[in-house]
Amino acid sequence: MEKCELQKAETQDMDLHRGRREMQGMAEVEKVLDRTLNLDLIQIVLSNPRVTEAGSKVKVRPVMMKDGLMFQETLYKGTKVFHDNYRAEQAKNRVCTFLEGNFRQGEIVGIGEKATVLVSKKGKITVVTHKEEASANEGNGKGCSKRDQMVRDGEVRDSGERDGLESALDAKSRLERDMGAKGRETLAHNRTKSYLLPEGERVDFLVGLGVQSSDGHIVKAKYDKFRQINRYLEFVEDILPELPLDRTVRIIDFGCGKSYLTFAMYYYLHEKMHYRIDVTGLDLKEDVIQCCNKLAAEYGYDSLHFEKGDISTYEGANAVDMVVTLHACDTATDYALAKAAGWGASVIMAVPCCQHEVNRQLACAQLKPILKYGLIKERMSALVTDALRANLLEEQGYEVQIMEFIDMEHTPKNLLIRAVKRPFMKRRKEQSVKDTADFLNISTTLQKLLQ
Repeated sequence: MEKCELQKAETQDMDLHRGRREMQGMAEVEKVLDRTLNLDLIQIVLSNPRVTEAGSKVKVRPVMMKDGLMFQETLYKGTKVFHDNYRAEQAKNRVCTFLEGNFRQGEIVGIGEKATVLVSKKGKITVVTHKEEASANEGNGKGCSKRDQMVRDGEVRDSGERDGLESALDAKSRLERDMGAKGRETLAHNRTKSYLLPEGERVDFLVGLGVQSSDGHIVKAKYDKFRQINRYLEFVEDILPELPLDRTVRIIDFGCGKSYLTFAMYYYLHEKMHYRIDVTGLDLKEDVIQCCNKLAAEYGYDSLHFEKGDISTYEGANAVDMVVTLHACDTATDYALAKAAGWGASVIMAVPCCQHEVNRQLACAQLKPILKYGLIKERMSALVTDALRANLLEEQGYEVQIMEFIDMEHTPKNLLIRAVKRPFMKRRKEQSVKDTADFLNISTTLQKLLQ
């Protein structure tokens, strides 16, 4: 009796939420979920929270239990992780409710379909879907689906990915054959890492930059670079709701260097997500600029161009939506951040490098026992520099996060400063920033530039 009442209450709750979601443009999201909440689902990831304390991320994946197919929800809240299992309709309702509430981005990945859900500041919902062209019994004349054919034709080269697909196909066949069979097994927990640029998928710029071979395989010596590129794109993916959809997005990459990540950002935003963008890469090395422009022309990246120039004196733009500066040496990062803040850029992404300025100045009697060790002083100077940069950007009305870029084992330059302009954040000046700088006897370039 209690179970029936619970099911009735859940149904009423779902109906209530469904009506509200349709009014807010959630119907397309529900259609995607109706198609993907089954054995073909790989995972759903909800991210970019409005309030981190309410949850930083949600993941959903299928699990086979004794009562049949369920969907395990994993909610990350602070240092705690919460797990719950739901039926398909309940899982759909919860995903939609999360997107209505705290999360502004969703990634729904299934075998044969991928969808990205973006929720704007005003609540407008945009759904971008990518589907396989062939479906079951179509296009191959053999009565099998596109994903079956991929496995059989060997298009999925990575053995782990092939095993994962075959496992899902086998599990589905068993379930369809006999829902009550003892042979029904748990879905594989360890799926192949789902990169935004998948392994085995040939990408021209990755081949040109030596990360991939001509057949799409990752060059062994460049695998760390491949991981770094995908990690970077995950950070870019997180800020998609901050970028306008109704006009061209203006992006500048200060100190672009060989431009692995500049090409990756362009390819992801323009070729995969279909944003209208205009990207400029700026660097001091003439030979690097010529090489990058040649590659951009070769790949047909018409809205990506590179210029020789200095960050501190750059005057080539009046308004910019997104500023990127990756491994710009020492105070070059400060000039890039100051330029971005002056333009009021919606998004700033910076990976600092070679922070010598504070190291030369840092002097504090109370910290003398710590600072007498050169390596400790160097690392502490870098952390202090980035912390002050983050606080100074907050004074300019940005919401700032400092995150790990890639594992420390690959490079010590692994901190990324990501700042998003928030109109509701008033410009504020915290005396504590100046107090801290005075206590350490330092004065940074960014402080001076933003005065």
